[in-house]
Amino acid sequence: MTDAPRDDELFDTFATLADTLVDDFDVVDLLQTLVESCVRMLEIAAAGILLLGDDGELEVVASSSEAARLVELMQLSAEAGPCIVSFTSGDLVSVPDISKAPAEWRRYRDSAIEQGFQSVYAIPLRLRETTIGALNLLGDEVGTLNARDVRIAKALADVATIGILHERALEESTVVREQLSQALQSRVVIEQAKGVLSHTHDISTDEAFAVLRSHARANRELLSEVARRVVSRELRI
Repeated sequence: MTDAPRDDELFDTFATLADTLVDDFDVVDLLQTLVESCVRMLEIAAAGILLLGDDGELEVVASSSEAARLVELMQLSAEAGPCIVSFTSGDLVSVPDISKAPAEWRRYRDSAIEQGFQSVYAIPLRLRETTIGALNLLGDEVGTLNARDVRIAKALADVATIGILHERALEESTVVREQLSQALQSRVVIEQAKGVLSHTHDISTDEAFAVLRSHARANRELLSEVARRVVSRELRI
């Protein structure tokens, strides 16, 4: 993507996110918009966001693809890989060549290579001293992002953090935990709704997720609420 189209994309993305944040919003849909924007603007193969759950574990809450293997790969990263290192250190982690990843990341490394990924960035979702998750960027070529792309990725990670903690003071730890818990619970319901639509319409999980989002946006409803109604059979789409 050349600089001019990417600048337009970046402007449109932040304008969309700003519009979202001034009104009631769906955290999962916000984060989904962010990971999809990362893939388009940074010309990477895949992206995902993981958040800290009530159980103290990092869980996938948004992914540029709903393919189970990609989601599982990102979960492996949260167990022993760049994501957990970024989360615990609060620093950006760059792995230009996954094949040279540390031995303790063996399961993550092997899964990533098998899926065609060759490089990865993990960027913490951090505000001051509080880290609530990480943004993962996966590339299908060996190498690093240029400095401008890294700045864009960090900016998008910051927007994700602000969105999650929107109008919440960090000191109100109970509220923050509830916000994160709600996002992760919403994801569970969305996964269930994807399964329902995938089965009833004989479509892929990616297509099922697109149907859910399209209906939610067309009817100005929260994605999580549409998913709940699909699962309870109150809504047929």
